[in-house]
Amino acid sequence: MVSPNARLGLVLFAVYVVFYTVFVMVSAFAPQTMEATPFGGVSLAITSGAALIALAMVLAAIYGVLAKNPKDSEAQP
Repeated sequence: MVSPNARLGLVLFAVYVVFYTVFVMVSAFAPQTMEATPFGGVSLAITSGAALIALAMVLAAIYGVLAKNPKDSEAQP
């Protein structure tokens, strides 16, 4: 039996893997796309890399808010 916290963690991890896979595939097969400078002279590679880091922090925060401590559920009547 898989705990709800583990399931939530796997779902959030899968979301991150999708974004990271897209980043890697674009970097590998369309490097000219990553050379574009859409935001103030900063390349899309740097911008999307920073966005991946921010996404990881957001997903961790979501997990922290939604994950339940099993001891908390036992204490309630």
